[in-house]
Amino acid sequence: MITWVGPPGDTFEAVAALFDEYRVHYGFPSAPHETQAWLAEQVTSGRFAVAAAIESGTVRGFVTTAVLPASLTLGTAWLVRDLFVPPRARRRGVARALLAHVVTAARSAGARRVSLQTEADNEPALTLYAEAGFRPVTGLDMLNLTLT
Repeated sequence: MITWVGPPGDTFEAVAALFDEYRVHYGFPSAPHETQAWLAEQVTSGRFAVAAAIESGTVRGFVTTAVLPASLTLGTAWLVRDLFVPPRARRRGVARALLAHVVTAARSAGARRVSLQTEADNEPALTLYAEAGFRPVTGLDMLNLTLT
């Protein structure tokens, strides 16, 4: 089952714990309390929405999304910010179900597109996204200005 979650509640706390595991997976130190507080603030402020894949009462994965203006088309675009299924729950269709949930919700909300980004060498993610119909955007470069 895929469901949107927010604070407070046991499911949100389980997602926050998994989000902390996701951060550790990418080399950041574990910070469970800070992670939960940050995620709760993102969701309650409306900057993020979080959906969880729940199986047998256990959170198996999550996806975070942000809704952004699509200025030129006078609509909205959904951005998948994070999609994580821990190794112990992989190869069971969880990531595919989370992604499909977001696409369905975005379509229902009238969004113009769903966008995402991943590392160029993340072959499992690239395969999943290609199979779901996502295509690389040509002619654009991603640029960042680090502030801290």
